[in-house]
Amino acid sequence: MTTTEPTRLRVVEIAGGVAGAVCGRLFAGLGHDVVRCEPEGGDPLRRRPPLNAAGTGLEFVALNASKSAVAAGSGDDGARTVRRLLGLADVAILDLTPDAAAELGLTPDAVRRRRPRLVTVWITGFGRDTAYRDIPGDSLLAESYGGLATMIGEPDRRPLSLGGEQAAHCAGVTGFLGAMLALRRRDAGHGGDLVEVAMCDVVAYMDWKSDIVQSMTGRPPMRSGADPGDWRLVRARDGWVGFIFQQKHWPQVVELVGAPGLKDPLLADESVRQARAAEWWPIVEQWAAERSAEEIYREAQRLGLPFGWTPRASDLVRSPQLRHRGFIAPEPDPGGAAPAVGTPVHTAGLPWRSGTAPAAARRVPVTWTSRTPDASPEPGAAGDAAPLSGIVVLDFGTITAGAAVTRLLADYGATVLKIEWTDRPDTFRSWKMPDPGDGSAPPASPYFPSNNVGKLGVAVDLKTPEGRRVVHRLARRSHVLVENFRVGVTRRLGIDAATIHGINPDLLYLSLSSQGQDGPEAGNSSYGSTLDLLSGLASVTGYEAGRPLWSSSDVNYPDQLVSLFGAAFLAYCVQQGIKGVHLDVSQREVVSWTLATDIADYLVNGHDAVPRGNRRPGRTPHDTYPCAVPGTWIAVSCFTDRHRDALASCVTSLRGHDEAWWWSHEDLVDTEVTAWTRRRTRREALAELRAAGVPAVPVLDAADRRAEPGFAARRVVLPTARGPVKGLPMIFHGYTAEPDLTAPALGAHTRAVLRDLGGMPDDEIDDLEERGVVHCAPDRVHEPRSAQW
Repeated sequence: MTTTEPTRLRVVEIAGGVAGAVCGRLFAGLGHDVVRCEPEGGDPLRRRPPLNAAGTGLEFVALNASKSAVAAGSGDDGARTVRRLLGLADVAILDLTPDAAAELGLTPDAVRRRRPRLVTVWITGFGRDTAYRDIPGDSLLAESYGGLATMIGEPDRRPLSLGGEQAAHCAGVTGFLGAMLALRRRDAGHGGDLVEVAMCDVVAYMDWKSDIVQSMTGRPPMRSGADPGDWRLVRARDGWVGFIFQQKHWPQVVELVGAPGLKDPLLADESVRQARAAEWWPIVEQWAAERSAEEIYREAQRLGLPFGWTPRASDLVRSPQLRHRGFIAPEPDPGGAAPAVGTPVHTAGLPWRSGTAPAAARRVPVTWTSRTPDASPEPGAAGDAAPLSGIVVLDFGTITAGAAVTRLLADYGATVLKIEWTDRPDTFRSWKMPDPGDGSAPPASPYFPSNNVGKLGVAVDLKTPEGRRVVHRLARRSHVLVENFRVGVTRRLGIDAATIHGINPDLLYLSLSSQGQDGPEAGNSSYGSTLDLLSGLASVTGYEAGRPLWSSSDVNYPDQLVSLFGAAFLAYCVQQGIKGVHLDVSQREVVSWTLATDIADYLVNGHDAVPRGNRRPGRTPHDTYPCAVPGTWIAVSCFTDRHRDALASCVTSLRGHDEAWWWSHEDLVDTEVTAWTRRRTRREALAELRAAGVPAVPVLDAADRRAEPGFAARRVVLPTARGPVKGLPMIFHGYTAEPDLTAPALGAHTRAVLRDLGGMPDDEIDDLEERGVVHCAPDRVHEPRSAQW
């Protein structure tokens, strides 16, 4: 590992919710100085259950460890405190509504004018210029308006948010990524910037598959529950197990269950199997009911099946895999003063601080010393230079998790070489698609472009010694390598971290494996739905007192979070000058990291979290409600007594009650609100609630989202001649990303890359092609766009 001396950044966090705190926690965990500005009375998260032994909210501890806090107060005194800190900071993190920020004098134009080197990450629920701008960030509301809630749950029941605070965590990670990209531009002399992250945009970005299906079929996809086709959640003797497999895995499923009824040769045909589902699934269910869920999982993995089971917080705490990797500390703090989990990114080059949360906000501001001013230009003065310009990436990512990381890097200026081979292309090139419903055959998968536009296609056979030498030659001129293979594959292909670092010691190497590179379960395989289960997320997602639920293959939420996380940590290393490290990321741990509060609640209070529908601590009512037109819903989240009084002014049967009554009568409140919304159209209900000041938004599907102009204006989805592709999760105010929207044909740029980056003459390339080592596609429309080597 070779690095420059990392820059210790100064970060000011002015956050009233989870998203900003998540963003700040990443900075603090990586060793930077993070100061929280808290209002009079302290952060409400300090008092939100579940609580630790000292009476502090466990969510507050998880999100604010290793930070310091100052009491910013309100009015002029508060504004002065904030302005002083901002004058000394590198990064500001806000997750306030525009009006709340304006009270502190934090308008975007004023901040950028007064602090030309400051990078400001502003996380809102719905953007600064929308009808919902005044609603604080809330995961349920963001997941509803962004379209994700429509995809989560059973088809005949209410839309659900994912367990925990997933939209807030994704927005926080996106903000961290944006900060690193903006800091890199600042370091190159382009001044500071304002990075705007709307939680609803990040949600829509994660639900990109729905836009494609809507475009293909004309029908917005809907939630498919726990039993979508061949993938099902099946009850075991002591829990639930996910039967997750593809057509190629059917012989292993038959071997696993061993029942004669599954050995019918006709069932090997997928269409026959689907037509006879009522015949063979009961056999599987009866078999599973007699066995432990973890036992089924382990035997399935031994056979190469990507099954998962649904551990709860108590199971995660005892997991040999998580304990082996130090994600769960060997002796967690029983008092809950420190976070219950560590970092999911393992490398000697990135030490992680667990620390403790600040006991109270101090009255005396942090004593940061002034820095010598420089001659930095005004924000945006140096033009639209891409933050990752000049970075060359070897992309061995497939499907989503790995390929989506490198798509983000390409969007922001990196030159990404997508390495495939003709008989082992990215699986998304031929992914089975929904039936269009008009009698025509399903088209070739349009999923591939969303994760691969803007890349250069290079086809090399890594199973040949010559092919490995070709890739090693490219590695010498590259800066980053990304792979999400099953553990052991890279070693067989000659592209493992040790081999590549022997060739290029400075290269950043990112592995996104299911469970991490070591530990008793390191060799296991998974898909996104497997990780829904293994991470514990499914165990807290679902209807109250019901079975667990996953995000399903229609969403594959874990893949989306992991891709943001992977890109953020690569951008961090690039910005900090960290080179030559192997970033070992466990996809399971990334998702479990968002459940730190539930894990701590078990360790401290012995409480094993279960699905609670859409209900969350600190907010009531907090749910989705049906409107007069079947299939239309709104989401409501009341944070304060003022919000509940506003709701009672509309739903008059709820008038005259104190806060304690609302908490002890949640079922009655939901019944009354449901009766009220059912008598109104969605538009009518929203108009009344919004006029009264109730935080409420529509629950959108992909078709509704397409009709909302804000998503298109913020480029969350990008149109192409072949249909929509995933867009961008954030906005830079001093720089405009201009992604190339062409997806590479397999091998379309092999010759250009080998010649220009690899330094190989055409006759050598011709020889390699004749011997089947490389493939050079003839389609010249895919020539590189001014690639910078």
